[in-house]
Amino acid sequence: MDNIKKFIFKRFKIFSIITVSVVLSLTLLMFRMKISHSFFYIFLVWNLFLAAVPYTISTYLLSNPKFNKVGLAFGFGLWLLFLPNAPYIVTDLIHLKLSNSYFIWIDILIVSSFAFNGLLLFYLSVLDMKTILEKHIKKVIVKRSIIPILLLSGFGVYLGRFLRYNSWEILSNPKYLITDIFNIITQPIAHKEAWLFTLLFGAFLNVGFWMFKQFYSKPST
Repeated sequence: MDNIKKFIFKRFKIFSIITVSVVLSLTLLMFRMKISHSFFYIFLVWNLFLAAVPYTISTYLLSNPKFNKVGLAFGFGLWLLFLPNAPYIVTDLIHLKLSNSYFIWIDILIVSSFAFNGLLLFYLSVLDMKTILEKHIKKVIVKRSIIPILLLSGFGVYLGRFLRYNSWEILSNPKYLITDIFNIITQPIAHKEAWLFTLLFGAFLNVGFWMFKQFYSKPST
């Protein structure tokens, strides 16, 4: 518990920035609900909650360095399972096509702000997990693992957005999920959309992570 408290104080600035950004998103959403009398975008709150899960997991693991290899492996697996939920919010931009033209300007602001928060939590979480893994695995191996992890996240977003799978269906509905994944892998020609989306969205996440890492690690002047 003491380690967690120290970690929270150490990261107070980051947590404060995240809080301000999330509050802004929620404020915009409440304003939209007020003027439109519609709860259409309320699902963004749930999606943002899911986006915070991997960051919560990585933060907890980073604040508890005493985890054994089994505990770390379990935590990493759970983190990887929920990780696609963070960038998934970017694809919620698809709902803008259903927006009333009168409210399109605020709808763009709302979905973009939630998507921004999702990406922020995503990149912070990946950086944290990179730090955790480097304490147990050679840095060069961890470095080379980031690109596949982000590509897997892109694939996870595809499964969620287009095949409508949830993270917990790996436990509640594994048969159909595994079957669909197997078919996509073994029949790439028949599932060109899945491969195209995974590669392009994965590239988007990788470039974004590279840029985020440069800014994040740059010392303040």
